[in-house]
Amino acid sequence: MLTREDLPRIIFGCGNFGGMGSSPSLRHAGDSEEQALKLLDHARAVGLTRFDTANTYGGGASETILGKWLRAQGAAFVEKAQIATKVGNPHGCPPGETPLGARQIAHHLDESLRRLGIERIDLYYIHEFDRVTPVDEILKAMARAAEAGKIDRFGISNASLTDVKVVKSRAPASLASRFEYVQNEYNLLALADAAALIPWCAENGFRYTAFSPLAGGLLTGKYALGKEPPPNSRLAHAAGMYSTYLKEESFAAIDKLRRAAERRQQTVAEAALRFVLDTPGVDGLIIAPRRIDHFATMGLSPQ
Repeated sequence: MLTREDLPRIIFGCGNFGGMGSSPSLRHAGDSEEQALKLLDHARAVGLTRFDTANTYGGGASETILGKWLRAQGAAFVEKAQIATKVGNPHGCPPGETPLGARQIAHHLDESLRRLGIERIDLYYIHEFDRVTPVDEILKAMARAAEAGKIDRFGISNASLTDVKVVKSRAPASLASRFEYVQNEYNLLALADAAALIPWCAENGFRYTAFSPLAGGLLTGKYALGKEPPPNSRLAHAAGMYSTYLKEESFAAIDKLRRAAERRQQTVAEAALRFVLDTPGVDGLIIAPRRIDHFATMGLSPQ
């Protein structure tokens, strides 16, 4: 079961606000501002104080909505909350630039601060490496942001163990002291990081955060192999994003998880989250419920 002690490790993901992730083709599939604000209210009632977004989610709408909500919460809550956002997704890059070029980082950082309505970002991620911009250029731009007081902690996402080691070894001192987080996909159906990256992070003082702990909703048990997904579900809108999951082995693992959850009197979703939280070396995970009742399905209820 999820407990009150788990709450500091659970982050509310805002990737569905105004769109589904960063893709312009999925803007129609996102949560409306009204629904997003209700979800944020419920997240606070549940006891969550950590929030994750990105400059390109919903084309900027996610940061804007989160910023509007934060301004209504009062300074005391915002002070204790952790706000994480990201830069470097190719959907946010104009022609002739690279997503992580120094000018792009400086521009998008200021835009994120404006939309969020805050003076400093608690945790700023490289969303994904563009493999074109020199690493030293990226890290110097991030160091300048830290030295200017615009970011507190620094992290990288969609990263390999090699990426983490390179950033650790080459980050300027002002940034290296803030480099604490690694955010990657990890769940019962995506276990690649369990072999080396997660243990390495634990051994070297990095906080590993798992995104997509429910594998895009597959680990709620609501999908079946070979059957049409429910209307307006993530699979209905973006099946291609989850094609690697749509195989017999995945659904066999889900069936096994369902049986284990029933024995423990858990929902499938709660059992899936528990699996991630119980993985040695995982510091936290990101959830992205799209309806109020999804919180209860995950084992989260207002305090």
